[in-house]
Amino acid sequence: MAMSGGKDDGSPMMEMNTTPLIDVMLVLLIMFIITIPVATNSVDIDLPQSQVNPPPPPPILPDKNKLTLTIDNKILWNGSPIDPSQLLTQLQDTTKKNPEPELQFQPDPQASYDLSAKVLNIIKFSKVTKFGFVGNEQFSEFNK
Repeated sequence: MAMSGGKDDGSPMMEMNTTPLIDVMLVLLIMFIITIPVATNSVDIDLPQSQVNPPPPPPILPDKNKLTLTIDNKILWNGSPIDPSQLLTQLQDTTKKNPEPELQFQPDPQASYDLSAKVLNIIKFSKVTKFGFVGNEQFSEFNK
């Protein structure tokens, strides 16, 4: 803390030392922050109920399976809609087959990049070894 001792000539000090006042104000501020109750707001969310009989997963073809992403953020396995958890199960089932069927990935050009990245991460996590992108030839310069 800073202290002013005045002048050497013995004259009285004319300005007020505000350092102790600032220290007291900071302590009070910290005390008020500590004593304020934490705001506890809750938001009620209706979670979906699990289905009693979930639909059977689409079949796994023996030679190749096509995974398509649509504009409206749907994942299609050989033309049948599938959710990400079912996709992981399907991909893990394909890796158990001998020989492993090829996975062909074809996202729509207007499909969500976020969904594409998530699906590619699922494919990577499932350890699929036969994987390829299809449909890219429509974007080549030779077809223009």
